[in-house]
Amino acid sequence: MIDYRIEVASTHAHRFKVTLHIARPVENQALSLPVWIPGSYLVREFARHLSPLAATQSGQTVGVQQTGKASWRLACEAGKPVTVSYEVYAFDTSVRAAFLDARRGFFNGTSVFLCVQGQETTPHKVKITGLPKGWQVATGLSAVKVNQLGCGDYMAPDYDALVDHPVELGTFWRGTFKARGIAHELVVSGASADVDGERLLADTKKICEAQIAFWHGRRKPAFDRYVFLLNV
Repeated sequence: MIDYRIEVASTHAHRFKVTLHIARPVENQALSLPVWIPGSYLVREFARHLSPLAATQSGQTVGVQQTGKASWRLACEAGKPVTVSYEVYAFDTSVRAAFLDARRGFFNGTSVFLCVQGQETTPHKVKITGLPKGWQVATGLSAVKVNQLGCGDYMAPDYDALVDHPVELGTFWRGTFKARGIAHELVVSGASADVDGERLLADTKKICEAQIAFWHGRRKPAFDRYVFLLNV
C-alpha cells in the first residue's frame, strides 16, 4: 500500500505538507507528478509548486535526484520502507490545482500526491489531518476511519482513482439526497447564510435523475456515491 499524509503547514504561506510512505520500494525508486489533470488536459507543470524533496530510510537520509521537470529518483535500497516529505505551494483558486488560505483549502491529487512508479495499481491510502479548528473535509474518496468533521483516513483502489477525487476543506454548507437510490452530496463553500438549500437539493436531484436515466437506463449506475463540490 502507498500511504500519504497531508496536513496544513501554513494557511498564511498557502502551503500543504505531504508525507509519503512507501512500504516496499525498489532500488533507486522513481517518483513523478502529473503535468495535467483529468478533465483539463493542458500542461500545468504542478511540480513547480513542490519544495525540495527529503527522504529517509532506516533512519538515514536518502539522496533525492531530480531527473526531469516532474520526476525524481531516490537513492534507496529495495524492500525497506522509505519516507518522503515535501511541501506544496497552493494558491490557485481554479478547479485545476490546489488552494489554501485562512478561509478554505482545496486540492486535486495531481497537484499534491507524488506517483510511485511501478506501484500505480496498488491501493493508496490518504490521511487528512492537522487542519485548523472546526474545518471539515468533503471528498468522493472512500472513508476508512474519519471523525465527525471528516478528518482521518481515506482509500483509493489505485493512483488513477486517487487523483480523480478532489478534496474541499473548511467550513461549508452541505446537504444530501438520493437519486435513483444512489447517495449524492452537495457541498457549497462560501454559501451565504440564507442559501435555499432545499431548493438547491431538489433541483439538483431532478438533473441527476434525468442524467442517470439517460446514461444508464434501467441499469444500476456504476457508482454508489457522488459528491458535488462548489466554491461560490
